[in-house]
Amino acid sequence: MAKVRVITDSNARFENPHVVKQLNITVVPNLIRFGKETWEEDSDIDSQAILERLRAGMEPPEVISPSVEAFGEVYEDLSRTTDQMLVVVHSQNFSDTFAHAQTARSGLLGRCEITVIDSRTTSACLGYLVEATAAAAQANQPLESVVHLARGIVPRLYSVFYVNKLDSIQKAGLIEQTQSILGAMLEIKPLLTIEDGTLITMEKARTHARAIDKMMEFVCEFTHIERLCILQGTRRITETTRMLQDRLALEFARMQAPVMLLDPLLAARLGPECMGMAILEGTGQDSLDHLHSNPGM
Repeated sequence: MAKVRVITDSNARFENPHVVKQLNITVVPNLIRFGKETWEEDSDIDSQAILERLRAGMEPPEVISPSVEAFGEVYEDLSRTTDQMLVVVHSQNFSDTFAHAQTARSGLLGRCEITVIDSRTTSACLGYLVEATAAAAQANQPLESVVHLARGIVPRLYSVFYVNKLDSIQKAGLIEQTQSILGAMLEIKPLLTIEDGTLITMEKARTHARAIDKMMEFVCEFTHIERLCILQGTRRITETTRMLQDRLALEFARMQAPVMLLDPLLAARLGPECMGMAILEGTGQDSLDHLHSNPGM
């Protein structure tokens, strides 16, 4: 029986980019539109270039979901070598990607079994989910088992973000303009999380140090952590990055926490100066011991 093929969208962030090839993952790209210019994500423009444009003061890009036709072409191509596909995409509350992936299945009804899962998250958490399911597929697990695994992981994915400036989240409709003006005057720094697939504000802080405190409070609530990474808008290790890394090292001595770039979808909503953490909650005491020493799972 042919192996299950795992498909995702380009919002997925991978700690080790080589796992896409190693685990035979198919990535369907978003389109990124700045003004009148439109590029295909990753092949025409990468996250670093997008974030540089945002930091230079450009308006946030429009992140356009892969079309029904784009998913259909991927399904048709993969149907030559398999009749089982699992499509794992970012939260349907962020875009039409989930709906497009679902609609595109109709062209292969009766020929292929295609299951589409809403990860209810995005970015590195989506990457964690895709890696786990792709590893199971590579181990010759049937579609039913891979789907069961994916649905079990979704509730264990968590994110927390600290926003330094309020203009981006105000433009994204996450706070009102009056809140943005007042917050800027008081130098308030909101903390957000993804809950039920939606970005929501959960707390506020007045200083960088207090924002880091609150992020650490969030992560320290977990008894077991399988994987964790820091997300930010630059590859450079800033003073705030170092502050967070030092706190993580104190609390979790054996845990690796790589620094990764924000995906364009989050960067457009939260701003290029946003910092966050993505967490895959573990299921046992040994979760920290094998924390992403094998990125291919």
